[in-house]
Amino acid sequence: MNVREAREADVERLVDNNVRLALESEHTVLDRGILERGVRAALAAPVEKGRIFVADQNGLVVGQLMLTREWSDWRNGWWWWIQSVFVEPTARGTGVVDRLFAHVRDLARQEPDVLGLKLYVERDNARAKRAYERLGLDEARHLIFEEDLRRASERA
Repeated sequence: MNVREAREADVERLVDNNVRLALESEHTVLDRGILERGVRAALAAPVEKGRIFVADQNGLVVGQLMLTREWSDWRNGWWWWIQSVFVEPTARGTGVVDRLFAHVRDLARQEPDVLGLKLYVERDNARAKRAYERLGLDEARHLIFEEDLRRASERA
């Protein structure tokens, strides 16, 4: 299994995986057009929008994750946020997530201004929680609140 940065040839697979991820983890149906534009935007501007990594096994993408960055003025450094983690169901339990996380950790440890890794998980996703705990991540002290401005404008 090889972990590498995603490329243009992976777009269709990344879109499919994200559609399946949203449905499985949040029971949400994503707009494929918006999603494809979002994936392409990240690939075109990884530093500003997000770096996407894939686990490639014999030429087939079996897992993915995306990194985004958040600046901390309190600590004068970057938090790397892990997002859009998906593993092909037939590849679950085979170390795909371990390899993706190990790759990201290795990259983070090479950057002196990276403070650490963060991610969010759906409250009821027990399987994902166990996987992240097994990888050494701890539940954070903070809750996340949000306002979806697109939804708010649709209701107005």
